[in-house]
Amino acid sequence: MAIQQRPLILDVEDKPAVVKGLFLSLQHVFAMFGATILVPILLNMPVSVALLASGVGTIIYQIATKAKVPVYLGSSFAYIAAMQIAIEQMGGDISAAQTGVIMVGLVYILIACVIKYTGTAWVDKVLPPIVIGPMIIVIGLGLAGNAVTSAGLVMDSDWRTIFIAIATFLITAFVNTNGKGFFKIIPFLTGIVGGYIIAILLGVVDFTPVMDANWFSLPQFYLPFETNTFDNYTFYFGPETWALLPIVLVTIAEHIGDHSVLGKICDREFLKEPGLQRTLIGDGAATAVSAFFGGPANTTYGENTGVIGMTRIASVSVIRNAAFIAIILSFMGKFTALISTIPGAVLGGMSILLYGVIASNGLKVMIEDKVDFNQSRNLIIASSMLVVGLGGAVIDIAGLVTLSGTALSAIIGVILNQILPREEADYQPEV
Repeated sequence: MAIQQRPLILDVEDKPAVVKGLFLSLQHVFAMFGATILVPILLNMPVSVALLASGVGTIIYQIATKAKVPVYLGSSFAYIAAMQIAIEQMGGDISAAQTGVIMVGLVYILIACVIKYTGTAWVDKVLPPIVIGPMIIVIGLGLAGNAVTSAGLVMDSDWRTIFIAIATFLITAFVNTNGKGFFKIIPFLTGIVGGYIIAILLGVVDFTPVMDANWFSLPQFYLPFETNTFDNYTFYFGPETWALLPIVLVTIAEHIGDHSVLGKICDREFLKEPGLQRTLIGDGAATAVSAFFGGPANTTYGENTGVIGMTRIASVSVIRNAAFIAIILSFMGKFTALISTIPGAVLGGMSILLYGVIASNGLKVMIEDKVDFNQSRNLIIASSMLVVGLGGAVIDIAGLVTLSGTALSAIIGVILNQILPREEADYQPEV
């Protein structure tokens, strides 16, 4: 089916169209589901809030973009490492991480306002592929050790843990490389389901939380004020919070890339109409709202683009209905409790592939831009960012801000890219 002339509208008056629209909405939900629930599980955060934030965030985005862009928002992988470090340093308290994510959303909105008056040329100068590529690699490999540990690939591990992790990894990899149609878009969800079934057969899944849960229950909110119903956290502006902000450089670049690809599929220039400033405001506002309720950062999803590319139907009404479905799922207590029973071994096997894929995407960015590593400046920028980002470097600035990992790597990359002199290519490839 060719892309409709009016891809943002689905004919809801025609019954077959309604049924098809509902089916397409479910496809979007399943496409984002594996990734959206994986982030809060890895961070030990409520899945119910992540699902709710995903749906509400998507609706906020649609309002900000005047319902002109068929984008679904879900949990962002880019902030996992920084959020996990912040939570660990706070002794399990999410205050620093959540305050940081709220600030990330506000920075998005601030940058959107700047772009409205200055244009986007400066973004390309600050964030060329030689800076973005290594930043993505650092994000992907920053938690490699956690993935290996969860997968049981350490001394004295239970053989069942290792078996489940390897099986989950292989299922995901096989579906990703050989899957057909819709299955190729949901390798993570397929891997989680497959690994979970194997874990059940090996007797390592405890269904007690599911039995104890109510059929319907409110999401487990973490609000920045005291209530009698919900858990609460307080706004925290320590160094752990500020460390999340430089990652905005990566996610804005991803935001621009996702919208460019989607625009090509839909034959629209979404970065011009409704404009990058509106898409950034939608993304940033959704992220801030998600964090306010205790959810992870939001992001535009490549899986969403994959569904649209496969079905050739780019309808905002389909995306909106998918958002409502996610919101409904967040109130199903037994459903979210079932998700909480997924063993760490399944997540470990999944994470080995997930973190590796994220890192490989950093290489892909540089390869597609044909970054020349025969140029010394490129080699210096990339190598410095990788060593600093993965080597455990920490800089404490007067006790006010502590920069480490991805944040420090990003700042170093931006600075080096601006101060190192540009040079002519050392050689010309043969024609």
